[in-house]
Order: sequence, then C-alpha cells, then structure tokens
Amino acid sequence: MKVLLNKLKKANKIFLIIYLITFILYLITYILLIKNLLSLTGIETAIRIIVIIIFGIWLIVYFLWNLINLILKKHIKIAITTASTIIFAIIFSFANYYINILYTGISSIGEKEYILYTTNLVTLNDTEITDNSILGMINNSDDIEGNVLAKELIEKEGLNNNEIIEYSSYYEMIFDLLNGEVEGIFLNSNYQTIFGSEEAFEGLENTTIAYTYSKEMENQDTTITSNKKLTEPFSILLMGVDSEIDGLNANAAFNGDTLMLITFNPKTLNATMFSIPRDTYVPIACNNNRYAKINSSAAYGTSCVIDTVEQLTDITIDYYVKINFKGVVDLVDALGGIEVDIEAPDFNYNHGINCGGKFCEQNSDRNTSSSGMIYLDPGLQLINGEEALAYARCRHLYLQSDIDRNKHQQQVVEAIAKKAASLDSLSKIEEILNAVTKNITTNISSEQILSLYDVLKAMISNSLNDGSFLTIEKTYLEYYSLPVRLSNNGSFTSAIGYYPGSLEAITKLMKENLELENHEMIKTFSFDANEKYTTKVTGQGITTGNKLETMPNFIGLSVGEVETWASNHNISLHTEFIDNTSPYYNANIAPGLIANQSISNGILLNNVSELTIYINSSSTTPEEPNTPNEGNNNDDKEENNNNDNNNPDEGNNNETTPDNPDDPLDDILPSDDENNDSDNNSESSESNNPENPTTPNEANDQST
Repeated sequence: MKVLLNKLKKANKIFLIIYLITFILYLITYILLIKNLLSLTGIETAIRIIVIIIFGIWLIVYFLWNLINLILKKHIKIAITTASTIIFAIIFSFANYYINILYTGISSIGEKEYILYTTNLVTLNDTEITDNSILGMINNSDDIEGNVLAKELIEKEGLNNNEIIEYSSYYEMIFDLLNGEVEGIFLNSNYQTIFGSEEAFEGLENTTIAYTYSKEMENQDTTITSNKKLTEPFSILLMGVDSEIDGLNANAAFNGDTLMLITFNPKTLNATMFSIPRDTYVPIACNNNRYAKINSSAAYGTSCVIDTVEQLTDITIDYYVKINFKGVVDLVDALGGIEVDIEAPDFNYNHGINCGGKFCEQNSDRNTSSSGMIYLDPGLQLINGEEALAYARCRHLYLQSDIDRNKHQQQVVEAIAKKAASLDSLSKIEEILNAVTKNITTNISSEQILSLYDVLKAMISNSLNDGSFLTIEKTYLEYYSLPVRLSNNGSFTSAIGYYPGSLEAITKLMKENLELENHEMIKTFSFDANEKYTTKVTGQGITTGNKLETMPNFIGLSVGEVETWASNHNISLHTEFIDNTSPYYNANIAPGLIANQSISNGILLNNVSELTIYINSSSTTPEEPNTPNEGNNNDDKEENNNNDNNNPDEGNNNETTPDNPDDPLDDILPSDDENNDSDNNSESSESNNPENPTTPNEANDQST
C-alpha cells in the first residue's frame, strides 16, 4: 500500500484529481440509481438487475483500471474512460430525476394517515347563539364532523344547555336552518362547496360560522384497502369532486356529482364504464338504508359512497379514485388537448345566455360573463382543458340533462386515456404528474400502481401493432322521473328511479368483465340494410322490472277506490269518520269522501305498511271553513296530476321527464338544480304512524 501511494504521488496531479472527482460523482449517482431502480417494484425486474450489475462492474473497472493507468501515466486511456464515466453519471442523474418524480408523484396520491377534520356551528347572518338557542346535529355516530366533533365542540364552548335536535339528513337539517326552525347546525368545512351550489340552498350564502373546531385524526378512508392485484380483473369507483378550487382538500365529505364505476380486465384489455346519475333514488348504506339521491352519500364520506354503490350493483369495489374535476383543465392541457366529438345541444339557452346553436358553458371559475363562457361548435375536434371541463360539466343544454352529462364525461375520460397512451415525450411527464397528483386521491398503493406497467406496455404494443389501445364498453341506465316528498309534511324533490332490468344488464356485463360470471355467446344474428348501424350500449332500451311508487293523493276520492288500491299494495287501511269539529275535516270535500290522509302524497311506499284515511261525515253540513282547513281544496288532486299519483289503481306511473329549462312543470316541481337535496324521511315513524295524521294544510303543502 505504501509503495502504491508513493507511485500515486508521482502521478500527474491534474489527472489524479479528475480521476478522483469522476469516481466520486459516478459512485454517488450510481448509489442513487440503485435506490431508485429498486423502488420500481415489479417493473422489468430482470432488466433492472442487469443494469445494476453492469454499471457496478464498470465502477470497479474504472477504479482499478485508471488507478493502473495513473501509475503507468497512460493519460489517453484515462481521458477516454473518464469521459465515458462522466456521460454515464449524467445519464444516471437524468434517470434518477425522472424516476424520483414518478415515484414521489405516485406516492403522493395515496390517502394520508392523518388528516384534519373540522366541524362548524353554522348560523344565519345576524343570528346570535344563546343558552336558549336550538341547535341541529347529525345523529350518525360514525360521522366524524357532523356528530363526533360536533359533540366535542358543544363541550368545549359550553353549549350543553342548548336544546339539541338530531337529524338523519343534512338536507333536512339545512332546510330547518334556512326556515328558522333551528338557530344553528353543525356542518363540515366544505359545506358551501357541497350544498351551496344548489338553488334550493341559496340561503347558505347568508350564513356565518359562529364556532369552529378542528382536530387531526386518523384518516377514516385509510381503512378502505384491497389486496386485489392489478394484473387481475378489478373494479374502480371514480368519484368526481366538482370544485372551483384547484386541488383536493383532505376531507371526508365532498359533493358526489359524478360517480363512475369502471371495471378493467388486464388480460383482454377490456373496460366497462357505468355512470350513475347523481339523482338516482337508492337506499343510502350509512344512513340506515333510507332512500335518497345517491350523490347525498358523499356528504358522509368515501366509505358511505362505496357501500351504497356496492349495495346498488352487487359488485365489490376494489379501488377508488377521487378526482377534482378542476384538475381536468391542467391534465388535458398537459396532454396537449384531447379529441372529442361534441354533441349538438338540444336547447339554445344555458345560464340565461343564448348559445346560438353552439355548445356553451361556464368556464372553470363558473364565470357567466361574455369572456367567461366557453363556446364550441358541435362535431369532432381537438379541445383544451377549459373546454373539456365545460363539456364534462354541462347538462342544461341537453334533453336528458344529467344522463347526457354522464355520457360526455365518459367521452372525456376515454379521450384522456387514449391521449396519455400516445405520449412520446419525457418533457410532458412532470407536467402531467403535477396536474394529477394534486387533484387525485386513491387507495391504490404505489406498488400496485407500478404493477400496471406490464398492462400499459401491452396496451402500447397493441396500439403500435393494430392501432387498438383498449376496448371500452359503455352503458346506459334507463330511468324515469320520480318526484318524491322528502318527509311526511315536507317539500318535493325531483329524483329519478331506475329500471331494474336495465341495471341488471349493466351489472351482468361488468361481472363478466371481472370474470365473476361466464359470458353468454350470442348465437343469433339479424341485419337490415335500411337501418342505420349504431354501437350497442348495454342497458339502453330495457325498461323491465318494478318501478318505485309513491303515495297517491286520495283527498276527494271514495273509500272504495282507496280500499282497492290498499289491497293491491298490501297496505293495512284504517278509516275514521270526522265532523267539522275535527282538525282534519275538509270543508271543501263532499260528505262521504276522503278529507285527509295520515301519509302525504309523494311519500315513497317502500316502508309504508299502514294508512289512515279521514272521511267527512255524511251528517255534517259544510259551513264556513275552519281555520285548520284553509287552503285545502281540490287543487290537491289537480297539482298531484304532475306526479302521476292521483289514480290509486295505477300507482306511480311516472314517465321519463327531461330536464328542460323551458318545461312548464318547472313552475310546479323543483328542477334538479333546485333539489339536489336527497334525504327521504318517508321511512320515519311519523310517516308510518296512522295515529300521526296529516292536517289538511299539511296534506296540501307541496312547496318547493
């Protein structure tokens, strides 16, 4: 060793320094490369090991070979090997940079272990909370922000002396706040985002936060895990958060305006997409299976949405992806735009603006000024991020409203997937990752995401060989209009029901794609040259199965008609004759006919087992109407015709009603925007208790 050091002292000092610096630079970048390559679990394992071994050998060779060359003063060989080593070190640096960006980006979209939960005591402006104030709180003990933290806030601020009313629904609770029934209610920090965009809750703009309380707690969504390998058929629930803010807040509650169930089979490269209309009336899993619009489940958090969709479809959801649609703008722009066939609008007006036959919608900031509207000609074209988001959001220009919007969202998702697969520039990766990572949260682990490499490689290979990327089968859920009363004496909401036959066809397709059911071979074929060919959409045109029914309006009908209806629906009927001393007497109804009913028209029949009807006594001569009966007239029957519930023998035969801005029914029944509220309390004891009748005024209360 002493002899070697003596010989090195005689070596050229410049080449010695270059040799040492180059060796150290290569060693550092090589160690980082090993670390980063090992992090890419499941990606070309053999190639990664070979690369590590080859450049490890080069490190040893460079160290020993140039050590000898320094002693022998073979400077040309030192220069050549040093130049090669520096080039390798530069390549390593670029590789480390991009691998680190990729892995860090993928890791950042996972759920955080701890997040900040917040509850707020919300009041109307100028309302002061005193010891005599009545406060509203959600009664679900699994609701962190609406119940658990609300109780802690009550204790912290000394609000124990206040009367607390517990609610099963956020919508019912907000209605009571806006109507002055309670002075304050406990809502999460996103309450303006979740509920404020609905016209029915415009009064939320006039609210303020009296008290707020935050607590960092274990993220409830981290318990939603799956061991399903992404190299096997799997399902994903895509939950869209329609926000005006770029980025996702780590919060349990969100607005679930977009729900898309996707199945993917990596063996066949086949995907199915099922967009669930946000107003679909279904049992909400985390709210004692009370019926409500499916988007209301998002107010209770991700777990509630997943449980509700699983219950609806009978398909286990392996993974979820929660995406802020404001991030679509950045993503599409990073991809250089996407190609979409813009559907021609059915109507000309949107947000009070004449679109002149074009597609038009607010920009990402919901700006309706002339500079804030997005205009597009119908047809196939390349669109940017703002245009893609506008197209994915728009529903008022189309006959089928939210159904058409779901179809457009599927178009956008498909176009993004295809454009992402055709990327040919590394310079786009960082921009795309930045757009994705701040706007997406998922329970798919980094290792599972990396395992998709082989699948993506197969997709790209297919695309290069025969031009096909992957097959996407779209679906369509047939539906019908379902005006439903939220509570026994409450207002109506314009929900939609679905045909079970249509849903069954969709779920069968998805289960076949997941290899849970065998695919049935179609053995017949028909062809008509005169018919225009259209791609088959699973679920479309199937209107079989029992529809949901609501309670008809029996006021003014005979007892016999109701007896027939009750018998057909297996409902126990109770009759009670009343005179003009009864608060349920109706001076506008002839003797012998039904003056009132214990359960209001529009209440969902699912859990109704008993009904009491109140009959004007034949011995009573109508005089001046009593105060309780004011406003109770035969307009009830007339108004109820809009709900198709006036004929008890027919039940509820609501047909599909398009969300037409010019529809005269909008003056009678609320539009989707006005009634995104979704909780249905028809299953409450009040609704099912014949001893708790509806007064004449209440029976006619159909205010929206």
